[in-house]
Amino acid sequence: MIRINELRLPLDHAPEALPAAVAQRLGIAEQAIRQLTVFKRSHDARKKSALLFIYTIDVEVDNESALLRQFADDTKIGPAPDTSYHFVTQAPANLKIRPVVVGFGPAGIFAALVLAQMGFKPIVLERGKAVRERTKDTWKLWRENQLNPESNVQFGEGGAGTFSDGKLYSQVKDPRFLGRKVLTEFVKAGAPEEILYLAHPHIGTFRLVSMVERMRHEIESLGGEIRFESRVTGLQIEAGHVRGVTLANGEQIATDHVVLALGHSARDTFAMLHEAGVFMEAKPFAVGFRIEHPQTLIDKARHGPNAGNPLLGAADYKLVYHASNGRAVYSFCMCPGGQVVAATSEPNCVVTNGMSQYSRAERNANAGLVVNISPEDFGGTNNPLAGIAFQRQLEAHAFELGGGTYEAPGQLVGDFLAGRPSTQLGAVTPSYQPGVHLTDLATALPDFAIAAIREAIPAFDRQIRGFALTDAVLTGVETRTSSPLRLTRGEDLQSLNVKGLYPAGEGAGYAGGILSAGIDGIRVAEAVALGITQATP
Repeated sequence: MIRINELRLPLDHAPEALPAAVAQRLGIAEQAIRQLTVFKRSHDARKKSALLFIYTIDVEVDNESALLRQFADDTKIGPAPDTSYHFVTQAPANLKIRPVVVGFGPAGIFAALVLAQMGFKPIVLERGKAVRERTKDTWKLWRENQLNPESNVQFGEGGAGTFSDGKLYSQVKDPRFLGRKVLTEFVKAGAPEEILYLAHPHIGTFRLVSMVERMRHEIESLGGEIRFESRVTGLQIEAGHVRGVTLANGEQIATDHVVLALGHSARDTFAMLHEAGVFMEAKPFAVGFRIEHPQTLIDKARHGPNAGNPLLGAADYKLVYHASNGRAVYSFCMCPGGQVVAATSEPNCVVTNGMSQYSRAERNANAGLVVNISPEDFGGTNNPLAGIAFQRQLEAHAFELGGGTYEAPGQLVGDFLAGRPSTQLGAVTPSYQPGVHLTDLATALPDFAIAAIREAIPAFDRQIRGFALTDAVLTGVETRTSSPLRLTRGEDLQSLNVKGLYPAGEGAGYAGGILSAGIDGIRVAEAVALGITQATP
């Protein structure tokens, strides 16, 4: 196969234009093309009146060797890499003790799936419920103000990513194309095949629900076991090596290999691990608000006369601003055509997040507008749990600002910039459920964060006209952008001081989204598998 990079075609090109362009680029007849695969498609929106699709194409043709020699000096043409996945080992026939995976979000799912595919029959322990039961519990908070602390946006099958935009792209280095394995498994589970080639693929919540179920069934069909409502409350550690886990009901499960695929909100589990002496350290994260605009405003600003073109879909954005006080303000988890959702997992706290369905057809665009926070800001230099306390303080205050009913505190952008409370909504209707309580958000975050966001919004307006729209709505607070601590591991992916313990994914501080968490889950599964086979006589 030959790979052609950066092949550009007009947005409205006909399907037959693609093989014609490939043939022209290689200087061959179209009849010489045996197979053509789109590996990646993105678009160039710098010139809004003439948007272009940019393709990466893998093509099988006659006389490939001669063509590769001919284009040896062309940096955009070369041999296509092998992106298929290869298992690192297979389980020994005399496997006696099964590995345990704690948590069934993206990292836990892929750790368990790959272990199962290699024959290791993992036991998965998930504190929350199966995804459909969990969805019902989540809707109870959104519709009836009833929070289940063990079954919500944060806890349950699929993890926090289930109630999100379902973004499937990442900036992590991936030389082995493990991300391709993640996407391929998602397609097998029912995701649209376009996620294999779109530059910024997404799935959406409703599709994720059925996909997660199918992946669970595959793990079970391969001998794996998934136990819901099974919260791990203790580790059995002997001579610096994990020997088992203890559940909330008192049950003990013996194992020499534990994958800790915790979500970033498993606060009681972090406390248990800290008490058990597992090495961890505070890490930076970010806090802020959700901001909502009409999706049509974002479409027009980003796509110009092509706004609304179904080939482009709802427009997104990615923004960064460095404020005069030294803080970075940036957009986080931007959800085109989505909604702001209640994402708390603890009573009497308000937390926001964003979510979209596959169609991205809701009236508003929303994104986190967040400010970087360092351990020095929350006293975490000597206490790895200090970031959790800091988050809780902000979330509890947001609950009070919102009226104490799980409504979220909100403010119009114009009022926020002017430093006055909001008393009534304008043209933008906020999407957050159970509802938004208008107030003054000036005390919702530290002073330096408020100052930085007030400085950033007009700067972002110069990049996206209308971003500082007076009637745009800010909703607080966004606190769980990433884990506030890291369960530090070595090159062998094991905990620095507890052998057999493999921290993985977002909660452990090694991922930042569905795709990167899935990749990390695969890497950890491989490390576990090799550790078991090397130790098995």
